[in-house]
Amino acid sequence: MNALGLALVLGCLLGTGLWSLTAAVPRLGARRLSERIAPYLLDVSDEARQITERRVADPLPVLGRLFGPVLGRAARMLSAALGGNVSVEKWLGQSGSALTVQQFRTRQVLAGVAGLVGGAGLGVALVQNGRALIALLMPLALAVAAIVGYDLLLRRRASSRVAQISEEVPTVLEFLSLSLSAGEGIVDALRRVADIGSGELSVELRRALVDTAAGSPVAIALTRCAARVDSPPLTRAVEQMCAAMEHGSPISLVLRAQAQDAREEFKRTLLEAAGRKEVAMLVPLVLLILPLSIAFALLPGIFVLRAGF
Repeated sequence: MNALGLALVLGCLLGTGLWSLTAAVPRLGARRLSERIAPYLLDVSDEARQITERRVADPLPVLGRLFGPVLGRAARMLSAALGGNVSVEKWLGQSGSALTVQQFRTRQVLAGVAGLVGGAGLGVALVQNGRALIALLMPLALAVAAIVGYDLLLRRRASSRVAQISEEVPTVLEFLSLSLSAGEGIVDALRRVADIGSGELSVELRRALVDTAAGSPVAIALTRCAARVDSPPLTRAVEQMCAAMEHGSPISLVLRAQAQDAREEFKRTLLEAAGRKEVAMLVPLVLLILPLSIAFALLPGIFVLRAGF
């Protein structure tokens, strides 16, 4: 019986693998007319964008097609239960992720399912040890922990990237100021900094240049970049830059002043962080080292008094 069950499992795995490989093979037939003209209608048609974004689900195409509707429905239910997608969309933009909100929610559902399966496995082991109540709660607890942990991981990645961009703002603004002072235009200066730079802010500037190449004005592209990142130093610099371009003021002087302000703000942030770390360093001193010192000072005398000497 065990051999039959193992054979069924291995047969299912083999069939799924062969089916997935077959689905991954490119089709030899001609593409439909809608698929051929969709890339040229991306700016005016939502349906064209959906056609071009249509991909064979990964990692297993067949399983993705089979369980895609169920996962989509579960992702929408999870989104409604967690209060919408506005915050997730913001964190995805700040983290620089290429995932959409739907894809992130789907992966979050898969993480919850993995936690549920792992909790069920642990629950079976706990039932054998006579802990039935914990065994019943373990799958639900691990599923919730996986979903919340996936959300917290995205939030942490977003905050870390925003902090890194805030640190890069003064240097990038100074390079832009030098390029503008040398006689380059704003677009050429942005392109030069984006090509030379290797940080996260350079990545955002490249995205802004892509919007500019697509026809958006420089001010609008930079404003979208600042809104996507939501970093206070970058937002202030973009606002001042847009105001300078609108009123005809020297942009290089504005950028130099904004770079100086950003450095001063970064220094204040470092001082505040140092103050918090200093207070945190006192916690082991007060709660661990000082009580041990007092105990080592008093315990010998207490033992001597109890001994009657």
